Amino acid sequence: MRLLPRLLIFSLLPSYLAAAGAQPLIQDTLDSGPFLVVLGIAQDGGVPQAGTKEHPGWDDPTHKRLVTSLAIIDPATRQRWLLDATPDFREQLHRLDNVFPVAEKPGLAGIFLTHAHMGHYTGLMHLGFEVMGAHEVPVYVMPRMSEYLSTNGPWDQLVRYRNIVLEPLEADVSVQLTEQLMITPFLVPHRQEYSEVIGLRIDGPRRAVLFIPDIDRWEDWDDQGQRIEELMVTVDVAYLDGTFFADGEIPGRDMSTFPHPFIRHSMDRFAPLPAAERAKVRFIHLNHTNPALIDTSAACREILSRGFRVARELERVGL
Repeated sequence: MRLLPRLLIFSLLPSYLAAAGAQPLIQDTLDSGPFLVVLGIAQDGGVPQAGTKEHPGWDDPTHKRLVTSLAIIDPATRQRWLLDATPDFREQLHRLDNVFPVAEKPGLAGIFLTHAHMGHYTGLMHLGFEVMGAHEVPVYVMPRMSEYLSTNGPWDQLVRYRNIVLEPLEADVSVQLTEQLMITPFLVPHRQEYSEVIGLRIDGPRRAVLFIPDIDRWEDWDDQGQRIEELMVTVDVAYLDGTFFADGEIPGRDMSTFPHPFIRHSMDRFAPLPAAERAKVRFIHLNHTNPALIDTSAACREILSRGFRVARELERVGL
């Protein structure tokens, strides 16, 4: 894993963002080089979530948010990779085609899966013979995830029919995508009912990005001798678990044992960091109850005023 500090040169000043009251969409692709695009920012259930009776997103698509997924695009080789295959795979593949169309179907050089929770792998079903009938799409997985997909229906059918080909991942061992692009998986402490849970580090020729959509607690890493701050200093952008904004967000529930760090807790922890380090953070994987989903909310204004950001759908980061 390359651990070279890089300069974050494209984040806007937090004071400007706070004054503006909402963050602008970043469209930074660094000319024609490889770049990352955000295809979704919501927690596994999306926004609005099933069972939510009243939500403007049912009638107004501007209030809808897709499940968390990132895409990597290399214009030089005309290759595209997905980070997680979500229940919103259909719409996200369409978005990706709008951002960077290719002739092939599905036109994916690979899919990297972080873990076996519903929002992160169930989109694979669209590659099966009932829908796309894809052929040998590489799906990069850790050992337990590989075993789970190979031995449980309906996913094992994708493997048998060679709609997908499982490519092994090993913690802290990098995968070279192209001469310019590399991905490194690393283990993350989070609920592991069916598979390991990993985060991903994406290295491009000029920038590096951290992707950790799920983690129990930052302090669990401290206990293992790894600090999130040590990873953040080596990258330019860090997409971090922002599932819930603060305790009390869900009425009638004791949230103290929820396996996610609250955004407010993360901000308190990172508060001593220099402004340039805090500006790297973009909270992602937001639950449908999270007030930070609304750009004009007090929660979002607090995040911006403290020097952080919330991930935005279709924002781009040059690599």
